[in-house]
Amino acid sequence: MASSSTAVDSDAPHLNGVVTSSTGSWYDVQVGDRTISSRLRGKFRLTEQDVTNPVAVGDRVTIRMTEEDQTGLITEIHDRTNKLSRRAAGPREGQEHILVANVDRIWSVQAVRLPALNARFLDRLLVAAAACDIPAGLIMNKIDLMTEADKPDVMDFHLRYAELGYPVVTTSATEGDGLDRLNDAFKAQINAITGPSGTGKSTLINALEPDLDLRTGRVSAKTEKGTHTTTHAELHPLSNEGYVIDTPGIREFGVHDVHPKDLAHYFPDLEPYVNACQFPDCTHDHEPDCAVKAAVERGDVHTERHESYLAILESLREEQTPEY
Repeated sequence: MASSSTAVDSDAPHLNGVVTSSTGSWYDVQVGDRTISSRLRGKFRLTEQDVTNPVAVGDRVTIRMTEEDQTGLITEIHDRTNKLSRRAAGPREGQEHILVANVDRIWSVQAVRLPALNARFLDRLLVAAAACDIPAGLIMNKIDLMTEADKPDVMDFHLRYAELGYPVVTTSATEGDGLDRLNDAFKAQINAITGPSGTGKSTLINALEPDLDLRTGRVSAKTEKGTHTTTHAELHPLSNEGYVIDTPGIREFGVHDVHPKDLAHYFPDLEPYVNACQFPDCTHDHEPDCAVKAAVERGDVHTERHESYLAILESLREEQTPEY
């Protein structure tokens, strides 16, 4: 790795580029046909203490070259059109962790099995995307593993989100099924894909663009969960004039910066009923004469969607509870 010198070459021009990879304190910045390894000016880390990563893949930045080792120093982060964030886990729990910035669509990759479909993860991602005004879609991968016994649940899962207006693409990265439709969906836009480990995100990208040869892993036969083979987010160009950002697998997706009273508005199936409840501050949890709960009982809202809503609601309430 280049030295850590941050003395800027006074004669160096300001260069504008896009962050294509983020690995700890170093960032790859694409400037024309050059990729410049760059570091972040310290003032950004001091002023963004509630964020684990002030710069994310997809950010548009300005850099200056350093004198000694001709690496870059990020001197300006341009305004974002959007960003997808989640609540950080581990030592920085509660802080904002930015997954990607300036994307046209976020896709959740789910596997039919190994690992199993995860509606709770997907619903949390869809809420986060809606809160950030980012269109979202669903990729149901590994359909070659679907058994006859799986079909009813898989079809229910597919219809549940398709009927809500989310684009749904079914694929098999290993068999090549659905890749033409996925290629068309990715065309001429910046796409980010995320999802639980082991769902086949990197394998799908390799199937679309074999020359990328991204590292892939296997799902544990014992736990039926994937391993983290993608360790950092990275933006890749596609031959269809689009781009895809591959992100590390996530065990859990913590919704960040959504107020509990606003949560139902980010569920397109719940939102039409929220103003018909008896109480204007109804949480659609325990209150009487709740239009949302009535819609669930009639079958107009899927039971699992309401259960996801309640689970997210509880986590948001816990996040807002002050510690004494």
